[in-house]
Amino acid sequence: METSRPLVVTLPARPSRDEVAVLCGELGAAPPGEVVCEVGALTHPDLAAVDALARLKLAAGRRGHRIRFHGAGPELRALLLLTGLDGTLGG
Repeated sequence: METSRPLVVTLPARPSRDEVAVLCGELGAAPPGEVVCEVGALTHPDLAAVDALARLKLAAGRRGHRIRFHGAGPELRALLLLTGLDGTLGG
């Protein structure tokens, strides 16, 4: 039975490239496992937010993580559906 806790990272409302790079670095430094990315702050998401999430998904996959985006509102859910990233949506 899996007893380890997921790594939780939080995306700010307007993530900069530097902030995304730091989060990707955290994923790269962590042992493979489950990652929960809190995205609730993205209340008015745009393509820059989708780019940030795609970068996080790629970084997680390279390290062997399973990533879920948690707290996505309807606008972000719609964007993720359009871009094919909706499979990573959590609760």
